[in-house]
Amino acid sequence: MTNIDETHDPARKSWVATANHHADFPIQNLPLGVFSVGSGEPRIGCAIGDKILDVRGLAETGLLDDRWLPALTRADLNDWFARGHEDSRALRRLLSDLLSGEAQRAAVEPHLIDQSDTTMHLPCHIGDYTDFYVGIHHATNVGKQFRPDSPLLPNYKHVPIGYHGRASSVTVSGQPVVRPKGQRKQPEAEAPEYGPSRRLDYELELGIFVGRGNRLGETIPIGKASDHIAGYCLLNDWSARDLQAWEYQPLGPFLAKNFQTSISPWVITSDALAPFRKAVPPRPEGDPDPLPYLSDRADQQSGGLGIGLKASLSTAAMREAGATPYVLSEGEADAAMYWSAAQIVAHHASNGCNLQPGDLIGTGTLSTDRQSGLGSLLEISKGGNEPLVLPNGETRSFLEDGDELTLSALCSADGAVTIGFGTCIGRVLPARR
Repeated sequence: MTNIDETHDPARKSWVATANHHADFPIQNLPLGVFSVGSGEPRIGCAIGDKILDVRGLAETGLLDDRWLPALTRADLNDWFARGHEDSRALRRLLSDLLSGEAQRAAVEPHLIDQSDTTMHLPCHIGDYTDFYVGIHHATNVGKQFRPDSPLLPNYKHVPIGYHGRASSVTVSGQPVVRPKGQRKQPEAEAPEYGPSRRLDYELELGIFVGRGNRLGETIPIGKASDHIAGYCLLNDWSARDLQAWEYQPLGPFLAKNFQTSISPWVITSDALAPFRKAVPPRPEGDPDPLPYLSDRADQQSGGLGIGLKASLSTAAMREAGATPYVLSEGEADAAMYWSAAQIVAHHASNGCNLQPGDLIGTGTLSTDRQSGLGSLLEISKGGNEPLVLPNGETRSFLEDGDELTLSALCSADGAVTIGFGTCIGRVLPARR
């Protein structure tokens, strides 16, 4: 899980000039994604500085291992993720060598493309999407609005809570979000009505991509769970809070959540995150220990994710005035997560559910215990009771048409080069008739 090698060396530089000191994509990152140029077909690439290295092009010209050719010449990463960490680590080392050494520069350089000239696509065919609820501060803040005396339900600290989402409505960053319609009921109303959501919200989350899966009926031991994680992305689980309040009892989220989920296009591999691993924060005194199937010493020592998360808002008026987006929240993933990524994966498969390469798992909203680190407007505005006042005088309790949300993330640690996730962007469009 914490395998650090020459690819993480802070002294390593790339002959791709923009990669050196790049906030998101230095040579120490090397995330994978799927892109296209013009009307060309989607193909696998690697972000390096402000360029994309055409991995498929490298494979087809014999610069990569022939055994990888079938997986790396597809239009998605599913087959590559299925190959597991050993091949992922080998590819990372090879790409790092090719992009840092001069020996193969003449052969590699023709396969570089400006990111600005490309269109990004979903990195995988997402067969299944599951959203968890591991942000304990978010769960507590939301629970207080409905159950002031008992914000966390009794099972929260014993079992990772999650629900199955809608894979077909997962979209890549940049695709607009159409305001959803559904049933909503005001507390004082006798009956519900149907119409556009009036309480549209964002959720600041991490996405986890499954690598190698498991067979139906088999479990994934907690000590092996991290081996089944191919990488991470940013995830915005757009939420219609008024629809959610009316429909979520007794079975949980449905139309309030399944209309769209946005993810960032680059998959930050588990190896890239090795220098930023932390110990899982200790549980508060008196909290129950995880059951044995969720307990692993190595995971407790290095299963925390040292990822700094940020959500920013730009309204239509702000963009017209050329104003800088307003930072809604900044926090740390490890401080927000009550359950680790490995615990999420192990629990998901603990009943024999078969995870498959390319499946997407959301962490749930990652809020910290500080006001500045709240990961949703539901929390920031106290359920709409304390509207946020923006620098230009506009107020927001929930998202308005024309609002644009940007999620971003940076990983920093002593002795390591900072890497980032890129951005996850979505702009709200009016409801359709």
